[in-house]
Amino acid sequence: MVNSTSYNQDIPGVGKRQRHRHGYRHGIQLTIALAGNANVGKSSIFNQLTGLTQETGNWAGKTVGIVEGVLSHHGLQINIVDLPGIYSFATYSPEEQVTREYILNNHPDVVINVLDATSLERNLFLTLQIKEMGVPVVIALNNSDVAEKKHIHLDTKLLSEIVGVPVINTVAIKGIGVHELIDAAIELKNKTNNPGTILKYGPEVEKRIDQLINNMEKASPKYPPRWTAIQLLEGEKDLFTGDNEQTSALLSSSQKLAEEIASIHGEDISTVITAERYALAASIAKQANVRLEPAKGPLTRLDSLTLHPVFGYLLFIVTMGAILIFISLFGGWMTNLIAELFNHLKPAISGHLADILWNGGVIGFYAALSVAIGFILPFFLILSWLGESGYLPRVAFLMDRPCHMVGLHGQASLPLITAFGCNVPACMACRVMSNKRDRLIATFLTTMVPCSARTSVVLGLVGAFVGWQWAVGLFLFQFILIFFLGSLLNKLIPSTSPGIIIEIPEYRLPSLKIVWRQAWFKFKDFLIISVPLIIVGSIVIESLRVFNWLDYVTNILTPVTVTWLGLPAFTGVLLIFGILRKEANLALLISFAGGAAITSVITPLQMVVFSIVIMLYIPCISTIAVLVKETGAKVTTLMVLAEIALAILFGGIAYRFLGLFF
Repeated sequence: MVNSTSYNQDIPGVGKRQRHRHGYRHGIQLTIALAGNANVGKSSIFNQLTGLTQETGNWAGKTVGIVEGVLSHHGLQINIVDLPGIYSFATYSPEEQVTREYILNNHPDVVINVLDATSLERNLFLTLQIKEMGVPVVIALNNSDVAEKKHIHLDTKLLSEIVGVPVINTVAIKGIGVHELIDAAIELKNKTNNPGTILKYGPEVEKRIDQLINNMEKASPKYPPRWTAIQLLEGEKDLFTGDNEQTSALLSSSQKLAEEIASIHGEDISTVITAERYALAASIAKQANVRLEPAKGPLTRLDSLTLHPVFGYLLFIVTMGAILIFISLFGGWMTNLIAELFNHLKPAISGHLADILWNGGVIGFYAALSVAIGFILPFFLILSWLGESGYLPRVAFLMDRPCHMVGLHGQASLPLITAFGCNVPACMACRVMSNKRDRLIATFLTTMVPCSARTSVVLGLVGAFVGWQWAVGLFLFQFILIFFLGSLLNKLIPSTSPGIIIEIPEYRLPSLKIVWRQAWFKFKDFLIISVPLIIVGSIVIESLRVFNWLDYVTNILTPVTVTWLGLPAFTGVLLIFGILRKEANLALLISFAGGAAITSVITPLQMVVFSIVIMLYIPCISTIAVLVKETGAKVTTLMVLAEIALAILFGGIAYRFLGLFF
């Protein structure tokens, strides 16, 4: 569980956000859990309420664990819990287990069930299961503005009467309706002895549910009787602790009743219960006056293009290429601008201490600033914009086929795309894979994806000084290598992988405020951690050079860096520091030039070789730590050694082959 920190700001109509550290649970008076399908806007509502910068990208599969924040509302300290996005409790995936266990065992005061107004029938399937758990529920009918644009009209008052819970229209990304949600939750909590409406299935099923409820009174059920009865019918046998006469009789009775239902319908009991839920959800949606008048427009045609089996891939390649070219050109321009500014500020002093302070500290700072503003921040802004617009889920859908070609479950596309931002959360996202074999392959391939730090090195070095064509070529080489390694691992560890069911949301114009908040949330980690590290590293390297100690360090790695890779000897020190943060390589390289042109210390060929090594060798220390946690020390060691070997092998080959073109 992640306990997050909220900001000390105000949001209209919601109340004051207060800063809470590790002890923020003190004084909590109400706990509200957010539950719903993936990509219905739970994280957006969570962010609006707490001020936290939860990832709210417009695509499924982001929220794997539980995120908590605190809201001060009308004098109440309210704990807001964002549960993983799920579609049902039927398959017992990790997300479903987390959500189920939290609701049943942590007993939130109210569950806000977030529904997508454009897909009411499908969303109600989960609502019915949450209602069975016997918890107070408030429905947030989100994306109501999109529903109106699609000519979907919902009678929220009638829907509330049918389901028996408060229903509030919301537009999460704009903060509309979130104040009313909390008010409705508080009002519902204050109502005592309110069992709520029981949504019933077919008579042959309800008859046997009632029988089980009557039979289980002596067995002292731990969970709500109706939910327990339905679980027993579906074959869940671990709801009662101990082995006594009442429990044995109840399990035997539930099995007999389940067989009776299966005999009546000619289907197994799980299929029957699922069909009953879907039928009830369809009936409720129909009664709530859902009217759909399909209308084709520019967005529909754009959707057809982005999901096309041929043109969709071409558009993706063009989009990624355009992003890389833009960041290369912008980053190079920003680097030169900052370099000129600092060169004008250089004092006319000399000496060892002055060299260390200026070439180490000041130049290290401006190098970090160049990488941050020129390459990393634009990348995060673009990635956040694509996520909010709805394009990234379409990329994930397109990636499903390539994933199967390397023997992976289609869900591997989600962590692989996430890895473009950072390998750390991407490795953690591999938990969604259904078996150990798929998790290991997906995790290894994820560490090979060029994250924002590696991207900044390639674009800031090759893109800015050699040419964007070479930078794009390096990324293409990396993707081909990832595909080759995945195919090789698939042959060495054969298996079959099922397809992926992924939510494809509507395209929408991203909120610039949300895009900036998401980008800043990731970018500030670089400012807080990487900038001080780069400055310290720059000072250390400059000190080694001033006192003629640098050769002692570089000579150890010379057989690899100079003899095989053809790089300048000092790059050995950069590669060591790069284990801490990959983006430090570029900043330290700029710092090593001492304010002069970077081409004075490294040739174009060496820039390309250096970038290949950076793209392939050991992940940063944060990624290594996550790998140890997710896969174990032994597997992590094998992955790290494999990536070192790949970096050295392909770096040396590139030096000899590409030397023909430089």
